[in-house]
Amino acid sequence: MRADLDKEPNEIAAMFDGVAEKYDLTNTVLSFGQDRSWRKSTRAALKPQPGERVLDLGAGTGVSTQELARSGASVIGVDISLGMLAVGRRTRPSVHLVAGDALALPFADNTFDAVTTAFVLRNVANTPAALRELARVTKPGGRMVICEFSHPTNALFRTAYLQYLMRSLPAVAKRVSSNPEAYVYLAESIRSWPDQRQLSTIIGENGWTKVGWRNLTGGIVALHRATRR
Repeated sequence: MRADLDKEPNEIAAMFDGVAEKYDLTNTVLSFGQDRSWRKSTRAALKPQPGERVLDLGAGTGVSTQELARSGASVIGVDISLGMLAVGRRTRPSVHLVAGDALALPFADNTFDAVTTAFVLRNVANTPAALRELARVTKPGGRMVICEFSHPTNALFRTAYLQYLMRSLPAVAKRVSSNPEAYVYLAESIRSWPDQRQLSTIIGENGWTKVGWRNLTGGIVALHRATRR
C-alpha cells in the first residue's frame, strides 16, 4: 500500500505500519548513513537540557527520541503509527513512546520546553495546523527544530538528487524495504515539498517567530529553528 499525496491519516499510519520492521535500516541505506548525522545535528540545534521536557513528534521507532534523551532531558516520542511504536517499544524499551496525531496532540497547553520533528511534516494532511498544534503544547519562548528534506541549493546537484529520488531510490527500496511502494510516495512527497524559504514563511505564520534555517548535506535536508510566540 502507498499513501497518496492527500495524506489521509489512516493511510499514512497504515503505510508506516507496513515498513516498520525494516524502517531504520532502510533509512540508513537510502541516506548512505547520513541519517545518523542528521539526528545529531537536530539535537545540537535544539539544545535540550537536563530537566527540560521535550516532545519528539513523529518519533517512529524512537531512534530520534533516544538521540535526544542523551542530553538528559525528559523526552517523549509521539507517533500515529502503532506498528512503528510497537517496534520501538520492543527494540528501545527505555524510550518513552506514546500514540498520537500531529493534529490533536494528547498534551495540555504549554507542556514542553522544546519540541522537534524530523521528516514528519510532509506526511501531515495540514502542515499549518500541525505547526499551530506544536505551538499550543510548547511554553511561550520555547524552542522548535524541524529537520526535513528540502531543496539542494546547487542546480546541478539538485538535478542529480531528483533523478536519484525518482529512479534509484525506489529501486534500492525494493531490496531493503518491506514496502517499496512507500518509498515511491516518499520521493514524490519530497519533490513537492516547499523549499527552505517557503517553509520558513509557513512556520512564521503559524505561532512561531525568529525563524531561520541551516542546510545540511547541500540542502538535501534543512534544519528550521523557531521560537514560540
